[in-house]
Amino acid sequence: MRSLQKLEPLALLLLRVAMGVLFIHYGYPKLFVHPRSSVAWFAQHGFPGYFAYLSGVLELFGGLLLIAGLFTRVAGLLLAIEMGVALWKVHGLLADPLAVQNYQFPLMMGVAALALAAVGAGVISLDQAIFRESRGSARPARAKAKA
Repeated sequence: MRSLQKLEPLALLLLRVAMGVLFIHYGYPKLFVHPRSSVAWFAQHGFPGYFAYLSGVLELFGGLLLIAGLFTRVAGLLLAIEMGVALWKVHGLLADPLAVQNYQFPLMMGVAALALAAVGAGVISLDQAIFRESRGSARPARAKAKA
């Protein structure tokens, strides 16, 4: 199992990049390709129209932050909250919990975003380069204690 643990930095990088690309893929069109239809769609689902822009900004810039590994915990938490709202209000998780095909994508994106918020960006990130923040605060403390 130690050999798999050595893959943790790469795994966190790949998770961040994959999630970032997907969030950008959904956020960019809300802001630049078809903002009017996005506003109408949000209004149809009971949200104020400006939530389309809020969601687009969060997904586009949150995705960019995930890819860079910058402010990963904050971006992950905000994106997890957004996916939680989507699960509840749009995809009907509470209305029909057995209809997994209706909510599988936002569920996985929300859980993965929450995992990144809890674990951090990993050592291959700007968080690590700038803030010396990698995975949890216990590791650096133990490393300093051994030195």
